[in-house]
Amino acid sequence: MDILLAEIKKCTTCKDDLPFGCRPIATGSSTSKILIIGQAPGSRVHASGIPWDDASGKNLRAWMGIDSDLFYDESIISIMPMGFCYPGTGKSGDLPPRKECAPLWHEKMIAEMPNIELILLIGNYAQKYYLKKEKKKNLTTTVQAAYEYFPLYFPLPHPSPRNNIWQKKNPWFKEDILPLLEQKIASIIKKAEQK
Repeated sequence: MDILLAEIKKCTTCKDDLPFGCRPIATGSSTSKILIIGQAPGSRVHASGIPWDDASGKNLRAWMGIDSDLFYDESIISIMPMGFCYPGTGKSGDLPPRKECAPLWHEKMIAEMPNIELILLIGNYAQKYYLKKEKKKNLTTTVQAAYEYFPLYFPLPHPSPRNNIWQKKNPWFKEDILPLLEQKIASIIKKAEQK
C-alpha cells in the first residue's frame, strides 16, 4: 500500500487541467476497515494536504460519531476521493472531480485493502460510480434507501455546510440515517479494537 500511495502522490495525469497544480490526496492501509470515498479535495485541503481538513470534514466526523484521532487512524479508516486533486472552482462552487482518477487508481487501492467492511459513498459522483444501476433516481432517494446497500456501501450526501438546507428539508436523514451510520461505525471500531 505504501508503494501505491507513493505512486499516487507522484501522479501528474491531469496537470494541464488543474489550475492549482497536482497534489493528489489519499490515505490508506491494508488493515483499514472503513473506506471513505468523497468527491475531491477543496482549496483548504489542497493547501494543507490533509483530507477532510475543513468544515465538511468536521461535519462528516460528527455524522460518524468519531473524533479526529480516530478519523485519521489509517489502520481503521482509509480515504480515497473520486478526484485526487483539487479541481478548481466554477460558477457555483468547486468543479467536478477529474474523471481520470477513479479508473486509474480506485481498483488498485481497493485491492490493497482486503479488510474493508464499510464504504461510505459521499455525494452523487461516488454513488453513480459504485452503485451504477442500483442507484436511485437522485441523491435524496439513494440516501433514503441506505439500508438497501448494506453491508458494504453506505450512501451519504456531501457534509458541506451548504447542504444544511437539504438536511432541513429531509429531517429523516438526522432521525433515521445518521443513527444507523453511527451504529455501524461504532460496531466496526469496537470489533477492530477487540482484536
